[in-house]
Amino acid sequence: MGIFPHIPQASVILAPEALEAYRQDESHLRGPLPLAVVKPHGPEALRELVRRATTEGFALVPRGAGTGKAGGAVPLDRSVIVDLADWPGQIQISKADATLSAPARSLLKEVKGAALAQGLFYPPDPNSWDQCGFGGSLATNAGGPGACKYGMTRNWVLALDALMADGEIHTFGIATVKNNAGPALAQLLVGSEGIFGLILGATVRLLPAPQERLTLLLPVKDWHALLDLPAVLVSAGLLPSAFEFWDPAVLELLRQFGPEEARRMPGEALALLEFDDPGCTSEAFLERVMELLGPQAEELQLATDARQREALWAVRRQTSVVLKERFPKKVSEDIVVPRSQVRQFFEGAEALGLPLVTYGHLGDGNLHVNFLQAGECTVEEMDAHLLALFRLCLQLGGTLSGEHGIGLAKRDAFLQLADPYQIEALRALKRALDPMGIFNPGKVI
Repeated sequence: MGIFPHIPQASVILAPEALEAYRQDESHLRGPLPLAVVKPHGPEALRELVRRATTEGFALVPRGAGTGKAGGAVPLDRSVIVDLADWPGQIQISKADATLSAPARSLLKEVKGAALAQGLFYPPDPNSWDQCGFGGSLATNAGGPGACKYGMTRNWVLALDALMADGEIHTFGIATVKNNAGPALAQLLVGSEGIFGLILGATVRLLPAPQERLTLLLPVKDWHALLDLPAVLVSAGLLPSAFEFWDPAVLELLRQFGPEEARRMPGEALALLEFDDPGCTSEAFLERVMELLGPQAEELQLATDARQREALWAVRRQTSVVLKERFPKKVSEDIVVPRSQVRQFFEGAEALGLPLVTYGHLGDGNLHVNFLQAGECTVEEMDAHLLALFRLCLQLGGTLSGEHGIGLAKRDAFLQLADPYQIEALRALKRALDPMGIFNPGKVI
């Protein structure tokens, strides 16, 4: 503890009872007590942290709101948590450039709200959008239902400020869409989970806010009939802004234990579709959607007002919470397969005997698969299930994480299954950018 007699331009937390809350994130992995939590509010604090970490051999672990699900903010041995809650800066919008700049400490809901107040739209919408930090969404390349149409966080980042191994803050990129002066180093930091440097803020591009939304609830009697529908819509030139689903097991659990709105949900399984195209609320647009959905559209229901739409989305966003409350030892993975391979994924999982229940982002093949009875398995059995799951995804052209990242939770599987050349390339970048290994070591690679 004596290594922190004073940090300029920072507040420091050393009391063990206060450090306790920093031992885990939403992954429920739990690390040791950090040496300290430092809340910098000026560049001198960052310079001093890097100097001390380099000379005294401790790690710098970034932390925002603590909503990450991969253990990226979990401390390991001899770690100092860098909590950016006090980092200065304000959200600023340029309507002329259609850009927004914000410090990492901003909440994502504040970023999205500030854009919307100016008639603009920042699309990334992870499930925790109303709780997570802007910096964390950048570090993990957050996704969400809207990625079906708008892509991940990295699709929107123009420039990024980060603390690097020299102790200085560097800006990578510029605040406009055209910048072809060499490789885009800002994109290297987006999704890097803090292993190359600490993200302090960013400038992102915006769109005009959608003026219309069509929200549809699609109950089905045979849930496998859902699996081909996203590809059908896209192949016909319709790209939903979201296409979510619940399989029969998850839907039944929501009916039993979820919010009141969930208990009235129809069907053996269920999909939630949304469009935000100009004209999507017209009768002609709806007729086209119904024609493409075919027999599945017989029970189609429309959200008739904003209140009903919000109620439907509240059920979707509460799904993970309901499952966690009922099955506190469950294991959840956010795997991905290409949209065209979703049916093959479920056929493969059934053939392997994987005891899965599933919900999530059907529109882009990012499926939240849950092993509800994981607490009844041995560690070896659970590891075997996960490796079989990940291998199936890779065989189908997918990957083992769509939006939560690798962090600590998936590191072993990632190192075992990824292309060794790519792992070594990442490690070479780590050595080049962080030669002393002070930034979030033990995560990802």
